[in-house]
This record gives sequence, C-alpha cells and structure tokens, in this order.
Amino acid sequence: MAMKGEEEVDPVEEIQRVIETVVQFGEYRRTQKKESHNLVRRFKLMLPLLEELRDLPKPLHQHGLAWLAKLKDALLSAKDLLKLCSQGSKIHLALECESVMINFQKIYDKLSQVFACVPCDELSVSDEVKEQLELMHVQLRRARRRTDTQDIELAMDMMVVFSDEDDRNADSAIIERLAKKLELHSVEDLNVETMAIRNLAKERKGQQNESTQRIIGLLNRFKQIAGMEETNVLDDPAMPKVLERSTSLIIPHEFLCPITLEIMTDPVIVTTGQTYERESIEKWFQANHNTCPKTRKPLEHLSLAPNCALKSLIEEWCENNNFKLPKKYNSSSQESSTIDSKDEIPSLVGSLSSIHLEEQRRAVEKIRMISKESPENRVLVAELGGIPAIVQLLSYPDSKIQEHAVTALLNLSIDEGNKRLISKEGAIPAIIEVLENGSCVAKENSAATLFSLSMLDEIKEIIGQSNGIPPLVKLLRNGTVRGKKDAATALFNLSLNHANKGRAIRAGIVTPLLQLLTDTNLGMIDEALSILLLLVLNSEGRQEIGQLSFIETLVGFMRDGSPKNKECAASVLLELCSNNSKFILAALQFGVYDHLVEIKQNGTNRAQRKAIAILDLISKSEQI
Repeated sequence: MAMKGEEEVDPVEEIQRVIETVVQFGEYRRTQKKESHNLVRRFKLMLPLLEELRDLPKPLHQHGLAWLAKLKDALLSAKDLLKLCSQGSKIHLALECESVMINFQKIYDKLSQVFACVPCDELSVSDEVKEQLELMHVQLRRARRRTDTQDIELAMDMMVVFSDEDDRNADSAIIERLAKKLELHSVEDLNVETMAIRNLAKERKGQQNESTQRIIGLLNRFKQIAGMEETNVLDDPAMPKVLERSTSLIIPHEFLCPITLEIMTDPVIVTTGQTYERESIEKWFQANHNTCPKTRKPLEHLSLAPNCALKSLIEEWCENNNFKLPKKYNSSSQESSTIDSKDEIPSLVGSLSSIHLEEQRRAVEKIRMISKESPENRVLVAELGGIPAIVQLLSYPDSKIQEHAVTALLNLSIDEGNKRLISKEGAIPAIIEVLENGSCVAKENSAATLFSLSMLDEIKEIIGQSNGIPPLVKLLRNGTVRGKKDAATALFNLSLNHANKGRAIRAGIVTPLLQLLTDTNLGMIDEALSILLLLVLNSEGRQEIGQLSFIETLVGFMRDGSPKNKECAASVLLELCSNNSKFILAALQFGVYDHLVEIKQNGTNRAQRKAIAILDLISKSEQI
C-alpha cells in the first residue's frame, strides 16, 4: 500500500522504463554483440504484454503484482549486464568472455523461470498474448542451450598475449590484430577504453589487482601502436598528477586536450577548428594520421596555428586558482632521436643497394631497429622504396643480412599497407626459403613474419600455395621453444583457411601436435588443442587424428587438465564424435562419462556446453 499523499508506483510503467532504457544503450562490445542484441530483441517482444496490462483496471490482483515484481527484478539484472556489455572495458569483456557468457545464461534462467508461471487468468491476458508468452518461454529455454559462437581466433590471440611465458616474435602482429578485433585502434576508442578501465578499477576497490594490471598493460600496448603516450590509467583524466594535492579544483573541460585529457600548456588549432596540445597532435601526425582525432574528418593540411586566446585564458585561470601548470619533461633526446631516424631513413634505404656488403648489413640492421620504434618509420621506409630492396637481401648468402632482412620485414609488416606491399614484391617465397635454410633466429623470425602477413586472408592462401606450411611444421617439430611457439601461432592462423587445413595435415602436422600434448614443460597444450580443433573440421584431419591413443589423451585432459585444457579437449572430442559414432564408444571405454558429468557441473561455460552436447550424443547412440 502506498503512504497517504504518496503517488502509487505503477509496476507496468516501471518495467516499461527499464525496457526503454535498455533499448537506448546503442552499440555493444564486439565480443558480446550477438548475445546482447538477442537479449534486447527478447525485451522488445514483451511490449505487447505491457500494452495489454496497462489497460487493465486497477488495482491488479495480488498474484499479478507478485509476478510483475519478479519480472522487474529479472529485467533489472539483464539491464545491468547489457550496460556492462555496452559501456564496459572491451579488454576486460574479451578476457572474461566466458564468465560474462555464464551471466547471460543466468539471466536466461531467471527469465525462463518468470515466464514459466505467468498468472494469465489473474492478469486477464488475452489468448493472443498467451500464445506470445508461451513462445517467449520456449525461446528462453532454447537460449539457455545456445550453440557455441566463440571467436576461436580471438580466443587464441587473448591466450597468447596474456601468456605468462616469454614473449614470442609474433607478439606485435597479434597486438595489431587484437586492436582491430576489439575496435581499439583510434585515439577516441582508446580514451573511452581508458575511462572504462578506470571505472572497472574503482569498482574492484583494489581487488583482482593482478588482472587489472594485465588489462592496463594490454591497453598501453594498443596505445603504442596508435602512436599515443602511455599514461597512468588509474589517474583521474581531469586530475593530472599536479592536481593530486588540489582535489577540490575542477579544470574547465575546454582547457583539456581531447587526446590526453590533460590541461594544455601549448594549445594549437587544426584546420577543423579543434584545439589540441601541440605535443599530442604532433605525435598523432607522426603516427601517419591526417585526420582530426576528435571529429575524424580529413585535414586540409597539417599546419598548426597557436590558440593564443585559449592559452591566455588557461594562464589566467591558473593564476587565479593558484594552480601550477605541469612542467613538460625534457624529451629532447627522444625527439632528436626520432628526428635523426627520419633524417637517416633516406640514406639507409639508399645503402641497401650498395655494392659494399658491410654497408648493406649495417643499413638493414638499422632499418630493422627503427622500423620497430614507431609507426611513422615503418611508413617512411616503405614510401622511400625500402621494401623491394630488403626483399632482395633475403636471397643473400650472408646469414646476418638474411636475419636482419626478414626481421625488418616482420617489423614493417605491422603496418597493414606494408603487408600487401611485401606480398606484392614477391617476398613470400623468399621468406619461406629463409624459414627452410636460414639461421635459428632467422627461421623463428620468418615464421613470425608469415604469421603477421597471414592476417590478410588473401595472403593465407598465397603462403599455402607457395608451400610455406611444410617448413613451419618442421619448425614446430624440431625448433627451439620460441621457434615452436612462432610456428604454432603461424600454423593456427593459416589453418583458418580451409585449403590450408588439408595442406597442414599432408605436411604431417598431427604428429608434432600430439607430441606437444605430452610435453607439459613447453606450456603449449592449449595451443596444440586449438589447432587440432581446426583440423578436425576437415575429413582428412578426423581420419588422421582419430586414433585410439589420441582419444585416450583427450579423455586424460578432461580428467586431469586445467579448466582451459578440459574445454579444448571437450571441443575436439565433440567434433570427432559428431562425425563418427566409433569415437563415442572409444571415449566411453576410456571412462569419459564421469568426467563429462563433472565438467557439466563445474567446467567453464563453453566446456559445459560441449560436455552436454557429448552426453546427448552418448544418449542417442545408446537408443540406437
């Protein structure tokens, strides 16, 4: 009962407001986009019910009010989850993809329970809406058993970048691909992500610190690729370090640089009329951007005009508020180094074609180093014609020149335009030649270069047709630990191409993968299982992989492996069992049933779905 003089709250109106709020969330993070849109679509299906309930005479029956309260509670939980998927940290949501998916399942469970007991008579619901409610209940139950939609490429990249093992040569290329997949490659995207991570850290209140630091570490690597400065993510954007002692002071928003979100000391105007800190916008231009970071519009030219009026206002505000502008750290040595590199690149590119071997060696080694330093160096080397000359050096008999050349191409290939240029210059057969016959380091870096280039689908096919897969398999079998890891990363990426699956199987990839499963010291079990999961999608792969000893190995991982091991092993076993019932019988002989029941109860969300699917196959096979 409402208190006298107090307006009674209409539960139908409250639910309507929740749904309207959710509909306005807009875009969702890529990793949860499909699931979020599916849930929002189900929200909208409730509107006819609400329209009918709104016209009912008041007050509603007590059972009807109790049911509406349960529905509102379930919808509020769903709203919180959808808000996270719309506004939360993209890196966090990708890292915690499985736990977020579990939360979706919990929401569907909650909604399914609500729609299982709608008091239709008490609410005087029409037959037409009754049918819609029954359909809604069926859909919600199906949603709880949804098919697996995991992005296996994204899962592999996240597994690699968050690995506690040593860095691998392909890391820069993986970071570049992740930035694109998570849509974190523009200044605006990265500033929004910084705010989201800052909010996440505040919510965690010092808990899960290790996870937070790993997320921040990956964000800073994305910033490096975009040519941005690394910042202390946990600092308030409108509260630079100089304000830590003046927490009551709020800087006017127009005094903050849109790129760094820090107070400007040297504001300048670009052709769109936007104002930035000079140092920040110059770094943006150095990263080969010719657009306005805020408006994303192309700039007519890159000239900067001092914003004297704003600078005077900032200085006046600082004086009136007894606020000291932050001192610019003396980065002249770093700037001069960048300038020196830029000035040096034309002569270095020229030296690549020198008749003196030592001069060529020094030039390609220097290009190898400076092409790793910054995006603008990579672009400038390509613009000045450095790539064809470096490709020529791959065929030199000098092992050091080969090593420097292939590593320079690895660094240059971080730029997407350079990937196509490297391929167009006919580099792939030469890189494969180095992979087959080069020094140990050159082989590893060749594998990493092939991985980086193969991020473009058309190049995956070129590498396969150029017979690049057999030497990668050989490196996987006989290489150093780093070599094996670089080979595995490249082979995984190449095997996303259908024709390359068959090429990898015919090259003998299965044997070294099975060996990796038995060598726990290498820490490559999940990577091996991920590649095997791709290969079992191919009929040749199933025939090659489906040996009794392998089935026993899979069952062993499902018994004793880590949660991720169990998930990968169950995924591979499901694919095998779905295509041939003999694998079901073999797995049962090795005691898989009890392990499946345990995974169904306690495994990761994805592992649970795989275990349930295998148990369904077992049940059907017993009925035949």
